[in-house]
Amino acid sequence: MTEVSGTNTLSRIEDFIALARKGKTVTAMIDLKKQLITQKVHPDATEEMKDEISMYLLTADYTFKVGKDVTKVSKVYLYGSAEASLSDATIDKSIANERLKMDYQRLRKAHIKFEETYF
Repeated sequence: MTEVSGTNTLSRIEDFIALARKGKTVTAMIDLKKQLITQKVHPDATEEMKDEISMYLLTADYTFKVGKDVTKVSKVYLYGSAEASLSDATIDKSIANERLKMDYQRLRKAHIKFEETYF
C-alpha cells in the first residue's frame, strides 16, 4: 500500500484525497447504512432514565481502489435517537446528507470517481 502522511496504511478519506492530488488514479464506491445500536446509560444518571436507549448511526462505508489495492474506510455522519419524532429524524437525515455532500465535494475536487448516494 502507498504511504501517506508518514503512515504506512491508508485509513482516512483524506489519505485517498491526498493520493489523488499526487496524481494517483483513485476510485470509490460508497455504501450508506443506518445501524441500530443500544446506548447503555450509567445507572446513577437519573431515576427517570431507562437503562438503555435505542440509538442509530448513519454511516458510510467507502471502498477505495488504487491500482490493485482496495481499502474500506467507514465514517459516521450522525448519531441519533431511534425514539425521536419523525420531524427530528428528518432533520437528522438532512444534517447527515449535508455532511456527506461536503465529503463528496472534496472527492470530486481531487478527481476521485464515485457515484453519489444519500441517506
